[in-house]
Amino acid sequence: MTQNVPDFSALLKGARRTAVHLEMRDVYGVADEAAEFEEFKQVGSVDLDPDSEGWSGWVPLVRETVGRGVLMRRARIVSEPVTDYIRWEHTLTPVNLAAGEHVRWLPRRLASDIPLPGNDLWLIDDRLLLFHWFTGDGDWVGHEYTEDPAVVKMASAAFETVWERGIPHDRYIV
Repeated sequence: MTQNVPDFSALLKGARRTAVHLEMRDVYGVADEAAEFEEFKQVGSVDLDPDSEGWSGWVPLVRETVGRGVLMRRARIVSEPVTDYIRWEHTLTPVNLAAGEHVRWLPRRLASDIPLPGNDLWLIDDRLLLFHWFTGDGDWVGHEYTEDPAVVKMASAAFETVWERGIPHDRYIV
């Protein structure tokens, strides 16, 4: 049930100052990642070439966004020990960094006192908020878009607290 949700690429292309992403699941089951994730589990191989076909939908968008001076930050709250999926994400994160994102990891045990939203999100310029909905197995099920100031304020405060406590990618060991 996705209504009145702007195209994500258009939202990111319209960002002027900031774009932040909060991820809170330990496993995602997004269908278009299944083959790459399975290969990682079987042989440990990942695509770390930001200019490869596999990254062609994401890396150019990030490069263009940060090239306009937009600060892109991604924070991930994770259970420890981490799942295979989180290990895979951690292994792939150098591509996010090379494209211009900043990434931090927060062990879930350090997030107990943070009022968190119920869903992963993207917050653009502290005013445009896109929630992602997933099934129990982690596949996409929908999105919700809002500019409600109270909801935006809650999401922004949650992200900033996670970010402050988070461990920079290069120091987080899985």
